[in-house]
Amino acid sequence: MTPPAPVRRRVVVTGLGVVACCGIGTDAFWSGLFGPAPVGERRVRDFDPSPFLDVKAARRADRFQQFAVASAQMAVDDAGDIGVDPMRAGVVHGTGVGGLQTLEDQVGVLNERGPRRVSPFLVPMIMGNAGAAAISMRFGWKGPCETIVTACAAGTQSVGAALRLVSSGRCDAMITGGAEAAITRIGVAAFTNMTALSTSGISRPFDVERDGFVIGEGGAALVLEELEHARARGAHIYAELLGAASTADAHHITAPSPGGAGALACMELALDDSGISPAEVAHINAHGTSTPLNDLAEAEAIEKLFGQDGPVVTSIKGITGHSLGAAGAIEAVASCLTIEHKSIPPTVGLERLDPEMHINVAMGDAAELPGGAVLSNSFGFGGHNGCIVLAPLES
Repeated sequence: MTPPAPVRRRVVVTGLGVVACCGIGTDAFWSGLFGPAPVGERRVRDFDPSPFLDVKAARRADRFQQFAVASAQMAVDDAGDIGVDPMRAGVVHGTGVGGLQTLEDQVGVLNERGPRRVSPFLVPMIMGNAGAAAISMRFGWKGPCETIVTACAAGTQSVGAALRLVSSGRCDAMITGGAEAAITRIGVAAFTNMTALSTSGISRPFDVERDGFVIGEGGAALVLEELEHARARGAHIYAELLGAASTADAHHITAPSPGGAGALACMELALDDSGISPAEVAHINAHGTSTPLNDLAEAEAIEKLFGQDGPVVTSIKGITGHSLGAAGAIEAVASCLTIEHKSIPPTVGLERLDPEMHINVAMGDAAELPGGAVLSNSFGFGGHNGCIVLAPLES
């Protein structure tokens, strides 16, 4: 006898928080997505951790952890009184490299002053799970507390993993997202020497003259809740999280699989998981890093799934740059705000679409979101692929 299929609960987004180079907080961030892009690395230049961490706590937290806590606090404040059982609430958070600045600084201390002067806080400051741990301790949420470290797919895969925990019934609420602060001497040198960074300092997603990504930093968080729990407390609902998928290219440590095969498989699985067809997708928030191989592979995958006259595609990395493990979380927030405002940010930096790409990319001005679902893509070194699907809440 075949056992009955498990009941899958509906999951919604009720809180958003973001720390990005174009704005801290959702209002500033959303406005910044429509502004001119800076040239060069995308630092969060005006970030002050003091509203979120006291002096001692901030000193003992790497910058990426500070971003994680700040964005989570904003998301929880935005969600309001969640009123959840702490054992049924958890955290899934992503990062690509964790506390790189702290590691770099302490290696300098080791070389200059000897091993006895290395900070006793080095390990808890550099570990990739420091962000998730700090968030769970801050809010007292005692359910699953996990960290996903899958390069540039980490933020998106974290949202997908958190979705599973709520939809399966294990948890009623989750804080999810990602944070990264890898604009350090060693980080920039490493990406430069592997020829991944733009030599012009300009992020040009899908442009014929794109020459690499511009490194960014930041963090973003989303509060996910079971739908009836959110409705019962009168929460503001930004979007319903319909589904997610995760795949591996199993091809190359940095290059995407030929023809975007891995990306295509992940998008197809995400739509299947969401129970929708390609025709029901109105917008794609693309990975769109401004690198020659990755942009072409993603465009090929989009064309194969949706055709040449498919959904409106945008990449916000023309503004934000590529914040690695935080990128997918920042883009998930952007996708929720796109649904909230019914407006699609343009792909800043794109002036002439690569003629090898046959996709419908938003250029110049904002485009109207006509309704329908939003697909958000992230594809990382190591062949990690993550996709999530969001949509306006319907009864």
